[in-house]
Amino acid sequence: MKKFLLLLASIVLTGCASVPRPVSGPMPAGAPPYDAWARVLEKYVDDRGRIDFGGVAKDRADLNRFVAYVYDVGPNNQPQRFPTPEHVLAFHINAYNALALHKVIESGIPQSLAGVKKIGFFFLGKVQVGGEAISLYDYENKVIRALNEPRIHVALNCMSVGCPRLPREPFLAEKLNAQLDREARLFFNEARNVDVVDAARTLRLSEILKFYASDFLAQAPSLAAYVNRYRPVPVPENYAVAFIPYDWTINAKPGS
Repeated sequence: MKKFLLLLASIVLTGCASVPRPVSGPMPAGAPPYDAWARVLEKYVDDRGRIDFGGVAKDRADLNRFVAYVYDVGPNNQPQRFPTPEHVLAFHINAYNALALHKVIESGIPQSLAGVKKIGFFFLGKVQVGGEAISLYDYENKVIRALNEPRIHVALNCMSVGCPRLPREPFLAEKLNAQLDREARLFFNEARNVDVVDAARTLRLSEILKFYASDFLAQAPSLAAYVNRYRPVPVPENYAVAFIPYDWTINAKPGS
C-alpha cells in the first residue's frame, strides 16, 4: 500500500505541472501549418496506425513546430483563420492527436496509460490550445464533443492500442467529411472493434461506443444502427450488446 501511495503521489505531482510550450522556429503565416504535422504522420506512423515514438523523440522539430502553433493559435483567439465549421473541427482533431503524441513523449513514452497513469495523462498536466490551458480530458469532452460530430470518436487518438487507427495524413477542412467517413468505415469493419457472436446472439463493440454512447445515440436509434451506417454487411440490430475492453497499451510500432 505504501508503494502504491508513493507511486500515486508521484504521478499526481508530475501531472500537475503544465506541459511547456515546445521550443520551435517561426510559424508559417496564414493557414495552419499542417505540413509539419503531415511530415510527422508520414514518417513515423505505419499503415496500421502504429507510432515510432522513439523516432519522433529523436526528431522532434516538426512535432514541436505544430504543437507550438496549437499552443498559440486556435479558433477562439484567431477565428479568422478558421472560416468554416470544417476548418474548426479539422484543427481540433489534428491538435488533439498531436498534443497526445507530444504528451506521450514528454511523459517518457510509458508502456501503458492504464490505471492511475490516466489521471496524470488526461486530467492533469495541462496543455494549451489557442493560449488557453486545458486538460486533454476537458479538451475532448468540453470543446471537441460540443461540436456534435460523433465521427470524432473514430478520429481522435490518445496513442493507445484501443484507439482508432491514426491516419498517415492530417485531417483537412476541404475533405474532412470524406476523411471521417473513411475512418468510420475502417473502424466499424475491424474485428477488434465490431465482433458478431451468433452463437450467443451478442454484438461485441469497442468500448469507445460505451464511453460516448450518448453521442452515437443522438444520431441513431441504437449503437448497432449507427455501426451499420458504415458496414457493407450489417450487424444484427436485435442482438445483446457487450463491450470489448479498451486496451490502454501505448500503440508503438514494433522495434521502435
